Amino acid sequence: MTSSPPRPGRDSRVARLPPRERILDAAEELFLREGVRAVGVQAIAEQAKTTKMALYRHFATKDALIEEWLRIVAAQYTTAFDRVEAEHPDDGRAQVLGVARFVAEGLPDIVHRGCPFVNSIAGLTDSGHPARRLIEEHKVGQRRRLTAMCGRAGAQAPDDVSAEITFLLEGAQVSAQNGSVDRAGDRLMAMVTAALDRGTAARKRGR
Repeated sequence: MTSSPPRPGRDSRVARLPPRERILDAAEELFLREGVRAVGVQAIAEQAKTTKMALYRHFATKDALIEEWLRIVAAQYTTAFDRVEAEHPDDGRAQVLGVARFVAEGLPDIVHRGCPFVNSIAGLTDSGHPARRLIEEHKVGQRRRLTAMCGRAGAQAPDDVSAEITFLLEGAQVSAQNGSVDRAGDRLMAMVTAALDRGTAARKRGR
């Protein structure tokens, strides 16, 4: 299996990374390009400019490497939720729109590289795979936080509103990846705003 073309400046950047981070960077490069199932440990080691033996010193198995990579990806989303909650305390509407904006601003990268969760889940056919469980737990936790934000925004049925917004966020990422919708980021923000407006208007009418 051949290595993927290097990103601009990648060689010099990666060369400065510690071995473990270099392996994770190489795994990300190949997993996003070819899928977690298709990529072998040897290819990852070559991309990281190391050996299989060195890779196994940091990650006992390929599955452990996949799980750690996805844990890092999930942490980036968690950090985004933390940030919007800190920036807009008690303002659920601003929090929801902040999350939507984070996703919208990341769509150009997804166009070129795909969504790590969407790309990976297809290759994780074993329902008990630790990386698959990690994705599922991350999505459940993310939905729970979004529901709380919708509640703070004044939605009468926050679970329903967060479900609709989750469909929008997930759908925008898939649409950006397959190129089926133009101006996906702008459309996403408009549709999330409309979903919030409908959800909060229902409560106002019920007063």
